[in-house]
Amino acid sequence: MIKIVSGNLLGAEAEAVVNTVNCVGIMGKGIALQFKQTYPENFTAYERACKAQKVVPGKMFVFSTGRLVNPKYIINFPTKRHWKGKSKIEDIKRGLVALVEEVKTRSIRSIAIPPLGCGLGGLEWSEVKPLIENAFSNLDEVQVLLFAPGDAPKPDEIKINTKDPGMTRSRALFIKLIERYCAPGYQLTLLEIQKLAYFLQEGGEPLRLRFAKMKYGPYADNLNHVLQRLEGHYIRGYGDRSRKAQIHLLPDAVKIADAELAGDSTGTEHLDRVAALIEGFETPYGMELLSTVHWVCHESPSIASDLDKVRASIAAWNERKQNLFTPKHIQVALRRLHDVGWIESSQTVQVQDC
Repeated sequence: MIKIVSGNLLGAEAEAVVNTVNCVGIMGKGIALQFKQTYPENFTAYERACKAQKVVPGKMFVFSTGRLVNPKYIINFPTKRHWKGKSKIEDIKRGLVALVEEVKTRSIRSIAIPPLGCGLGGLEWSEVKPLIENAFSNLDEVQVLLFAPGDAPKPDEIKINTKDPGMTRSRALFIKLIERYCAPGYQLTLLEIQKLAYFLQEGGEPLRLRFAKMKYGPYADNLNHVLQRLEGHYIRGYGDRSRKAQIHLLPDAVKIADAELAGDSTGTEHLDRVAALIEGFETPYGMELLSTVHWVCHESPSIASDLDKVRASIAAWNERKQNLFTPKHIQVALRRLHDVGWIESSQTVQVQDC
C-alpha cells in the first residue's frame, strides 16, 4: 500500500527509512545531511563503504540500527555518482529494483521513501513518482510512505545525535565573535557566519579555512564541516542547507568558550580587532560589502588607494555586486578598512557625497 505524505522523513514510523546518497562518501546537504546528524553511525559505515567502492548505483547500502524500535534499517540509496553531479533516471530505475529486493529479503513491512533524485538531484517528481509506485505495486503487504518534495524540516527540528566535538581555542573564538556580533535573540544567516569566520582568519587566527571568491564574497566550503560539528552542541539553526539558516548560540556555549579562552590575551586582541572593523556593518549587506572590498584590496594591494580601481574590481566580480553596492558605500567600507589598519594605502580615503 502506497501513501503519499509530507512532513519530516526522519520522523516517519517505519521499519526502514531510505536515505539518498552519492557514491563518494559526502553527506553535505539536504536529506543526506539530516541523516548524518541524526544517525552518525550510519554515516561512518557509509563513508567506509564508499572508500572501499562498495556504494555504487543500482545497489543498496543497508545499515542496521540495532534498535528494537523503528527505524530498524537505514537504506542508503545511491541517486548520484558524485555530490557535484545530477541524478540520472537510469540509476533510479536500477536502484528501485535493488530496493524492492532488499525489502523482500529482509521481510520489511513498512518503509519511508524520499523523492529519489529530485531536489538537489534535479529530476522531475512527475517522472520519479510513477517509477516508485510501479516498483512497489505488487507489494500490497508493505506500507510505503512516499514523501513528496519540498517539505524539509525547520533547522531547529532536525534531531542531532552527533558526538559533542568538544571546545577548542578556534571554536571558542568563533563562538565569542558570534556573541559580540549578535544582539540577544538575534539569529545569523550563513552569509554573516562566513564573513565573521573570514575576518577572524584574516585577523590572525589560523582557522585553516579555504576561502575562495564566490557569488556573495569570500566563502569557505569547509566552514560547513565546522558548523555541522557544532550544531546541536554549541549552535542551533544550521539545518540541512536546503533552506535559510537561522543560527544562534545555545545557552552554555559562551560559558564554555570563556573557560577555554581564560587568560588568552592574543585571542582577545584578535576578537577586538575584528569587532572594531565590523562595527556599524552588522547586516548581511554590510558584511558582504566589507569582506568584498577587503578581498579585492588584499588580492591587489596596489589598488587600495584608488577608489575607482576598487570599484572597477568589484564590478568585474559579478553583475550582482556591480548593481548592489553603491559607490559611496564602497568608499565607506574602504575608509573603514584603512582607518582600523586592515589595509594600507598611500593616501587617506575620503568619503564624499555621491
